[in-house]
Amino acid sequence: MNIKKIAVAFVLFGLVAIAAFSYYIYSIMLVSNTAFNSKEAYVYIPTGASYNEVRNDLEPLLISIDNFDVLAQQKKYMSNVRPGRYRISKGMTNNDIINSLRSQNVPITVAFNNQHSLNQLAKRISNQIEADSLELIKSFTDEDFLKTHGFTAETALSMYLPNSYEFFWNTNPRKFRTKMLKSYRVFWNKKRLEQAKEIGLSQTEIAILAAIVQEESKQKSEQPRVAGVYINRLKNGWPLQADPTLKYAAYQLPAYKNKVIKRVLNKHKKIESPYNTYLNKGLPPGLIAMPDLSVIDAVLNYERHDFFFFAANPERPGYHNFAKSISGHNKNAQSYQNYLSRKGIRE
Repeated sequence: MNIKKIAVAFVLFGLVAIAAFSYYIYSIMLVSNTAFNSKEAYVYIPTGASYNEVRNDLEPLLISIDNFDVLAQQKKYMSNVRPGRYRISKGMTNNDIINSLRSQNVPITVAFNNQHSLNQLAKRISNQIEADSLELIKSFTDEDFLKTHGFTAETALSMYLPNSYEFFWNTNPRKFRTKMLKSYRVFWNKKRLEQAKEIGLSQTEIAILAAIVQEESKQKSEQPRVAGVYINRLKNGWPLQADPTLKYAAYQLPAYKNKVIKRVLNKHKKIESPYNTYLNKGLPPGLIAMPDLSVIDAVLNYERHDFFFFAANPERPGYHNFAKSISGHNKNAQSYQNYLSRKGIRE
C-alpha cells in the first residue's frame, strides 16, 4: 500500500514537473512578449553590434527580457546578430521576434532632392541610413570611381538623381553609390542620349544646364522655354549670363556666408569664378544645384524659338518675360528693376 502511494505520488510529481516545464517552454516560445501599445516597433541594429547592444534596445519593448535571453541562447541568436532594421509587431512571441531578427531586414525608403552639393547630399542620406556623412562623402568623391565613370568632383552630383529609392538601413556607402550609378544609367536611356547628342551636349552638360534652368524658373510650363534661351546662346557663342550662377559663385565666398541675395547687382557680375557665366562663355564646370528629373527632360525637350533674353515678370511672380532683341530685353529688365526698387529690395 505504501509502495502504491509512493508510486502514485511519484507519477503525480512527474506529471506536475512535466506540466510546469511544458508551460515554461510555452511561455518562453509561444506567449506574446511585447510590452508596447502601438501596432509595431522597429529595432535598428548597427553593423558589428553585440548581443548585449541588441538586448539593451529590445528591453524596453519586451515584457520579459530574461525569457527572451533563454530562447536567444537556445536558437544561437546571441552569436548570430545581423545588422539592419527589423519590425516587431504587437503580440509577437520570442520565437517570432528572433525569426524576424534573423531574416526579415525591412527596407526603408530613401528620398532626396534639392541638394546643392555632395556635402548636403551626404548629410541628407546619413539621416536616413546607417552610414555617416563622412563615410558617404569619401565614397562620393573617390577619385578612382569618378575617373572610371566619367565624372569629376564638380560633376559627380549629376549621378545622384532626385527620387525615392528602396535601401536596407545598413547599406554601406559603396553599395549606395553603386545603386545610384545603376539608376543613373537606367535614366539615361537610348532616347535621352540621342536627344543630348542632337543638342550637342553630354549627359553631364545637360545636367549642368538643367540645374541653371531649375534655379532660374520653378514653373514647369516655362522651363523648356528658358532652356531654349540658354541653348540659343550656347549655339551662337554668347555667354549664358545666368544670374543663378552669380549667386552660386557669391555663396562660395566667406563674405556671403549665411546671406541671401535677393537682387543681383553689377558687383556680383565681377566675381572671379569659373561659375560666373557673365565673365566666362559656355557652361560652368559643375552643377549649381541638383536638377529634378523633369527639368532634365525640359532641357532635352527644349522649346525651339528665337528668344535670347528673359527677365522676371513683375506682374506674374515666378514667371518671365522673353525677348528676341536687346532693346526688348532692356525694357523688360528695367520694369523688373523698378519693381524691386518699389519693394525696397536693394541687394
